Amino acid sequence: MARLNLTYLCVAPLLAGLAGLMTSACGGDGGGSTEASTGPGVSSLPDTSTGDLPTTTVAASTGGPGSTGSGSESATQADTSAGTTTMMVDPSTSGDTTSLSTGADTLPPPCEAGEVVCEGDIAKVCDGMGGYTEETPCDGVCAPGVGCLLCEPGSTVCDGNVSMKCSDDGLAQFVNEACDEIQGMACNPDIGLCDGECALENLQLSYIGCDYYPTITLQHDSYNGGTKIFAAVIANTTGADANITVTRGDMMVTKLVVPAGEVKEVPLKWVNELTKGLGPSKLTLDGAYRLRSDHPVTVYQYNLLYADASNDASLLLPVNAWTGDYLVASYPHAMANNYPGFYAVVARQDGTKVTLTPSATGDKVQAGGGVAADGTGEVMLNADDVLQVATAAGGDLTGTKIHADKPIQVLGGHKCSRVPQNIDLCDHLEEAMFPLEALAQEYIVIPPVQSPNDKADQGQVVRIIASEADTTLTFTPDQMVAKKLAKAGDFVEIVDTVAKFKVAADKKILVAQYMIGQGGGYGAQDPSMLLAVATEQYRKDYLFQAPNSWDANYVDIILKSGTTVSVDGKQVAGFVKIAGTEFSLAHVLLNKDGTGSHTLTASDRVGISVYGIQDFGSYWIVGGLDLDHI
Repeated sequence: MARLNLTYLCVAPLLAGLAGLMTSACGGDGGGSTEASTGPGVSSLPDTSTGDLPTTTVAASTGGPGSTGSGSESATQADTSAGTTTMMVDPSTSGDTTSLSTGADTLPPPCEAGEVVCEGDIAKVCDGMGGYTEETPCDGVCAPGVGCLLCEPGSTVCDGNVSMKCSDDGLAQFVNEACDEIQGMACNPDIGLCDGECALENLQLSYIGCDYYPTITLQHDSYNGGTKIFAAVIANTTGADANITVTRGDMMVTKLVVPAGEVKEVPLKWVNELTKGLGPSKLTLDGAYRLRSDHPVTVYQYNLLYADASNDASLLLPVNAWTGDYLVASYPHAMANNYPGFYAVVARQDGTKVTLTPSATGDKVQAGGGVAADGTGEVMLNADDVLQVATAAGGDLTGTKIHADKPIQVLGGHKCSRVPQNIDLCDHLEEAMFPLEALAQEYIVIPPVQSPNDKADQGQVVRIIASEADTTLTFTPDQMVAKKLAKAGDFVEIVDTVAKFKVAADKKILVAQYMIGQGGGYGAQDPSMLLAVATEQYRKDYLFQAPNSWDANYVDIILKSGTTVSVDGKQVAGFVKIAGTEFSLAHVLLNKDGTGSHTLTASDRVGISVYGIQDFGSYWIVGGLDLDHI
């Protein structure tokens, strides 16, 4: 087949029917053989090689297989790619059966009548015949099949220093987050979100953050006023000075600076509604303090701050680690002095709905604040509000499940408990609960040391609490307790033990540890409470604090064999293996240099707890952890 390059566009044959018009429009007679260089169709055409018209290529054939001269079929192909039309012509035919192709088998059908299509920000309603019955310019965005919307569903934009989010239907915008200048944040117009070192999206799921809620809880009434001090303690984990602002509701409390790498104590006034008396359960408006920083920090709360006879402390979790689901660890209502166990729920957003599901032992509470005597309730909290639930006689809040539709903080503990209940003396217990999502299936449990003999182990009570029904426990070495937990919230209790062991489960569990009081024969200190950290949440580095007012402070370290650890720059030796496991432990006496700030670095992830002990007193806190969702 020979090809003829024509520089004239035969438009009419393409539109009116190529077979009948080819001869008159292009100068051919439909018969004979045409050569590429000498055909009569070439010499008579104008040269438009420098013009704007696209080039037309005509290919002729003197016949192929099956050709019968004037009686054979003819075919014409139009190729419009790159501005060129190509026609395949068999000149042996009369041209009356020529066909045309535009590069596709058929043109797309018109959109269905009533269908909405978008051209840019214009919404068009199809008439089903290739046209439109209606065209509407959109003030916002055009969504195919829907039409004009205010905004793209789920998108975020900045309105000044506020991040606004588009509703799922695209018809409204609501406040996603007000970018907190106190935390050094600003709304980034490129992403429509709050940005900065303290933005929630930029913080990890760990104990380090910029936004905390110190919360006072029930304390022995001889130790919650006067010269007895409740305090937040701030450890600055960054290389820059941290500017701290503390408020309660709309009231400014204090501002201060914590230099890089240092620790500062912030005494806070007692909130009598939360700490005095024996109950009942109650909702306290603006009951919590709010502590914000413009750089990530670590925050503890001490109830009491200085060494005394009724102490405990909590590692507070920043709001970047909060969720809406928790399992409570507490301790039984004290029959000897009628002191209650408790949990406290703190909200950070208005309109937070909290739903309470008591465990088998958590169905005896002092009604109040929207909570029934059987421990059930649905309570609405606004930002900074505190719901504190107190036990009634025979009650034990351990295992209670708490759900909220917005992130919350939960603390569990006791006003002043004996551990065990038949052993003197009582002491305040408290700990911030870990979110249900951060619980896991493996924990290492070790006892602290005694005071004043730190070569001996301190006795403890251990509770293992099921988060789900039909939970099976395995202990290494074995512990002589039940291994099956039938219901969510059920727990087993190991009483009066110095055992070191691993506990594993086929479902997530929460593990709580309680120091035995000095009447138990283990030394001078009185009860404190700790949550064990899952091995999956261990870290390689920590900055932690221990108040120098205590007779002695310790950090207990749990690690896998072969891991090297340094505390305050000095390598730790003398680790003791936990039988049947790959883990070892060490008790490290902390120095009292400086402000009580300490560092730990390790070659692999380790778990730590920190405590202070002396005659008639103790505190026990989680030294830090990751809070990954497992």
